[in-house]
Amino acid sequence: MSQKIVRIGCSSGFWGDSAIAAPQLVHGGDIHYLVADYLAEITMSIMARARAKDPGAGFATDFVTVTMKRLLRDIAARGIRVVTNAGGVNPTACAEAIRAMAAEQGLALRVAAVLGDDLMALAEELRRAGIAEMSSGAPLPESLMSMNAYLGAIPIAQALAAGADIVITGRCVDSALVLGPLMHEFGWRSDDFDRLAAGSLAGHIIECGAQCTGGLFTDWDQVPGWENIGYPVIECAADGSFIVTKPPGTGGLVTRGTVAEQLLYEIGDPAAYILPDVICDFTAVTIEQVGENRVRVAGARGLPPTTSYKVCATYMDGWRMSAQLTIGGIDAQAKARRTAEAVLARTRAMFRRMNLADYRETHIETLGAEAMYGPHSRALGTREVVLRLAASHAERLPLEIMGRELISSGTSMSPGTTGGGGGRARAQPVVRLYSCLVPKERVAIHVEMDGASRPVAVPPGVGTREAAPVQAGAADTPPARTPEPRRFVPLVRLAWGRSGDKGNDSNIGIIARQPQFLPLIREQVTAERVRDYMAHAVKGEVRRFDLPGIGAVNFLLRDALGGGGIASLRNDPQGKAFAQMLLDLPVEVPVSLLGD
Repeated sequence: MSQKIVRIGCSSGFWGDSAIAAPQLVHGGDIHYLVADYLAEITMSIMARARAKDPGAGFATDFVTVTMKRLLRDIAARGIRVVTNAGGVNPTACAEAIRAMAAEQGLALRVAAVLGDDLMALAEELRRAGIAEMSSGAPLPESLMSMNAYLGAIPIAQALAAGADIVITGRCVDSALVLGPLMHEFGWRSDDFDRLAAGSLAGHIIECGAQCTGGLFTDWDQVPGWENIGYPVIECAADGSFIVTKPPGTGGLVTRGTVAEQLLYEIGDPAAYILPDVICDFTAVTIEQVGENRVRVAGARGLPPTTSYKVCATYMDGWRMSAQLTIGGIDAQAKARRTAEAVLARTRAMFRRMNLADYRETHIETLGAEAMYGPHSRALGTREVVLRLAASHAERLPLEIMGRELISSGTSMSPGTTGGGGGRARAQPVVRLYSCLVPKERVAIHVEMDGASRPVAVPPGVGTREAAPVQAGAADTPPARTPEPRRFVPLVRLAWGRSGDKGNDSNIGIIARQPQFLPLIREQVTAERVRDYMAHAVKGEVRRFDLPGIGAVNFLLRDALGGGGIASLRNDPQGKAFAQMLLDLPVEVPVSLLGD
């Protein structure tokens, strides 16, 4: 087995990540590759609107004007290669901007653009073919803002093999930004499924930047140096095992807990994590602390990929508005709710007189009174809240009326009303997500570099996504009961947790802090109990999956986000706080295990 080690650093988990990350990794990370993830479904629709106004727009401008402008010369001097999906809906324009910048600085860098993910030209053909939404079976909407296939790592690997110093992609799975370089460096074939799964896991761990180096960690008070948090570096071996670390002298924390939390971020069934190049099985993965801020990850397994790409389209579906007021004093929560209800009643009467339709949906939250906790709130009687009134409508005008009338409550409704949230709110387009499957042979991928276009052949895959293996978890075997005293403690005493979103679904990963806690967690934190505890937010089913290799369970919560993303009226449309809420769940524990 080769002793070669490939070091890859990730400087961005989304469009808007910190400007400290890339310089930190380039100057202090001792990396071979710099990768950066900029895309989310809503980001694609924003970029599509920008390109519609300007054919030269539609990519992550920060990558060009902030990252590359400052670092391109240093990147070239150190021989660092760059892979990013900053191309958004216009990889060609992004690549051209980098080429122009390199030429201005006198740098001979080869820049490749991976193209083919944009399927807007196929939309009508797919519509006629009867394409259906993955969950609901709905037909493809008539008017789309964007339509992109999630490409894999093979075109990235081929671009690197052709000599690209910088690879710009459009939509691809986030983990492909790491798997592509690893396939190129180690010569992994497209049927080396265990290694492809391992490389995909490496990409999954670091794709969100500092989220694996202490960012969002349950034990946040143990994480030093937020102001200079270290961004992740992986040291990957030819067998696919890798060490997660960070540049020396930076803040943050790399431990079994921080890495395990990120492993569980935004996944469903850990035995069937479906990617374009491989179906990953993470159930036997192990995470081991091997030094200070050094964690070894191994054990991913892979199965052949499916015959289709997941495709996400976005479309405009009316308008939404979120408006806020601060209300203080005695009974602040009750006053806030009455204010919102009065504004809705008043505006509905106005709509009737104006022959306007009713709201599609409304949502009232009292921030500061633990509104997201629903019946589990402990903040009744609070004397200061922020009233958040959100609504959606097919037209813009009714929402503008609502915003005006909410502001008018400052002199006509509750005492203690103040703080209009920065002025009158404005209506925003509702952008909804449509997910479907498209056969791989319908997607023509090519790499543009040096004025030439090279087609990329992708293996066809086998089976269907529906045929992917599913593991609901081993049979529950409750731990033996002993006569010793027991008491209730919040789940956070036993576990770490992390939650995330996929469209309108959410997941909550729970990791046992100690092996002896896992049987108690499995006994008491069941899918049924989680569904009951989260019933105020979750409308669909809840499933639980086991990851015995890391001592964890993962919950998949269907129809949990009020539409998800920008379509949701909630203050937390991505379920980011779900894990924190569940960690308050009471569990009964033998006193001897608590160490009090």
